[in-house]
Amino acid sequence: MAQSQREELPSMSLGDHLEELRARLILAIVGLAVGISVSCFFGQYFVKLLLKPYEAAIKSTGVATHIQAIAVAEPFMVYMQAVLVLGTLVASPWIFYQFWAFLSAGLYQRERRFVYKVVPFSVVLFIVGTLFFLFVIAPMTMKFFVTFNLGIDYLEYNPQISDYIGLMLNLALIFGLAFQIPLVIIFAERLGLVKLETLKKYRKYVLLGVFVVAAVVTPSADMITQTALAIPLYLLYEGSIFYCGLRRKT
Repeated sequence: MAQSQREELPSMSLGDHLEELRARLILAIVGLAVGISVSCFFGQYFVKLLLKPYEAAIKSTGVATHIQAIAVAEPFMVYMQAVLVLGTLVASPWIFYQFWAFLSAGLYQRERRFVYKVVPFSVVLFIVGTLFFLFVIAPMTMKFFVTFNLGIDYLEYNPQISDYIGLMLNLALIFGLAFQIPLVIIFAERLGLVKLETLKKYRKYVLLGVFVVAAVVTPSADMITQTALAIPLYLLYEGSIFYCGLRRKT
């Protein structure tokens, strides 16, 4: 009787999984295209937002400098790059839903319900991570770069706008994706892929690992950005352990 009431795992062949993956990719791409189309109207405002940390660093330090474009098409390419990233942010709820929906295709019904609960938190963490970098970390990083003294009096500091915007966008996406780690850990613990005791046991190795990962994934070599990414990552790891322990007690 108990065995008959046990929930069966959905049966999907390799072809079914590939078909599901294809369908989810198409839906995600369509959503991304819509997000990019909408973002075309706000690309210039987004570029100005990305320039705020640089402007704040210049005002606070009093360094006489300006940002420049060298190539003929550079301003347009910067605009398109900003539109692509902004479109990704706009479409992120839809994209993350497709990602988690694909993962849930081969899970039990109770695990599917958990996945659907995860989607809003996934989107929120991605946006929070991105905004955390733009409004908290980026101003400190830019101030460090602008005021760094190489010891050369005749050095003229006029950064190229494409390099600056590229750095900002890359780091914003890295922070946004890094903030997904708690959900991955909770999801793995829920499926039994990792035990809570194991997560607690390897704390010290994770602490070292997050600093190594932060040093590898951040394109800038400054310790401020690397530390600012590593510390939240470890705190999120501890938060994941706390949640898993709390859920086990309930």
